[in-house]
This record gives sequence, structure tokens and C-alpha cells, in this order.
Amino acid sequence: MAHKVHPKSFRIKGTEDWNIRGFYGRKMPQFLEEDFLVKDFLRKKFVEASVANIQIEHSANKFNIIIETARPGLIIGRGGGGIDTLKKEIEDKIRRKIKNRPVVKGSPREIKIEIREVKNPWISAALVAQMAAQQIEKRMPFRQVLKKTIERVMTNREAKGIRMEVAGRLNGIEIARREWLGQGRLPRNTIRADIDYAQDEAQCTYGKIGIKVWIYKGDKFE
Repeated sequence: MAHKVHPKSFRIKGTEDWNIRGFYGRKMPQFLEEDFLVKDFLRKKFVEASVANIQIEHSANKFNIIIETARPGLIIGRGGGGIDTLKKEIEDKIRRKIKNRPVVKGSPREIKIEIREVKNPWISAALVAQMAAQQIEKRMPFRQVLKKTIERVMTNREAKGIRMEVAGRLNGIEIARREWLGQGRLPRNTIRADIDYAQDEAQCTYGKIGIKVWIYKGDKFE
């Protein structure tokens, strides 16, 4: 029986790094809980902002949040007012969460938000999965979605190969099944292979459809 491993965790400290990193010290339980709280809040708030990834960095009295998105204007807002509003909302979320438990003493941390633009969303596995989920939710045939998405991704020079997989009650049938399509190379057992992986869900009237995307961008020799 095959042992399935997340493509990113398989390459940690080789060609990939952790999304949450930094020094926690004795405050690890509190800070780790806050990290997951903030990531869940941001993903729900910016569903339509095409967020590809959220990274969190901890340093001395600083809490740095890096948001990678294809539509930075929706987050930044006019004159950068959206960033200030977002900081206040995150501070309120954290303050409410720690209300019913002892607060770890220490100087207050400065929250910093950094927005990075994803220039080409078609080579980001997370954004490709989101776009495929939106089309399936609009009742488009899943095979048509897979074929058109794969063709569009493979028109980019950076993409050397792609695999897309869908699972669930495809097209609303009673029995759930799993189907996939691929094109190009995808060496998933090679650690130096730069493979961008993501998964998403399409919320349909007949149930959830799971979507997985692997995009191979060549090898990294570092």
C-alpha cells in the first residue's frame, strides 16, 4: 500500500520552508494558537481576493504576516486604509481569544502585514485549484474544467508538468469516485523537483468536490 506524503513537507529544508516560522520561546502554545486563528480568519475574509499563500514570521516583539495574492488591491484598499483596518481586526480577534485564559506577560507585539503580488496566477497551484472550484460550483462539467485548466497552465514556460485530481459525487451522481488528468512531467519522488501543490473544495448542492493540483516547475539545485 502506498504511503502518501504532502509534497511540501517532503521537501522541507531542501527546496521548501515552513509557512509558520520564528522563535516562540516559552510562549509557544499561545503563539501557535494565534497563528492558526489568524490564518483561518484571513482565508475566510479574503475568499474572493485570490489568496495563494499566508506566511507568518515571529521575531523579537514582532508578528509579521505575509499574504501572497493575485488581487492585492482588494486587501490594501484606497490609500492603504485596508491594511490599518485589517491590523485592528486581527488585534481584536487575538484579544477576544485570550480573554478566558491567562495572558503570558511580556511587551506587546507589533503586527506587520506585507502584501506580495502573484504576477501569474496560472503557475500557482493554490489559485489554479480555486479557479477550478469556482467553475465546478457553477455546474460546469468537471472533465471540461480539468482539460481547459491544464491547457491554460501548460501555455506558461515555467510549468513543466501538471496533474489535477477531483473526487466526490462528480456531476451529481450517487456514487462518489476519483478521476484525474495530467500533462508533462511530474517526478513526485525526486526531492530536488520544485512541485507546487494545493488542494481546495467546491461547495456544490449535491456535496463537496475535492480538488488537488500538482504543478512541476523544474528542478532546484541549491
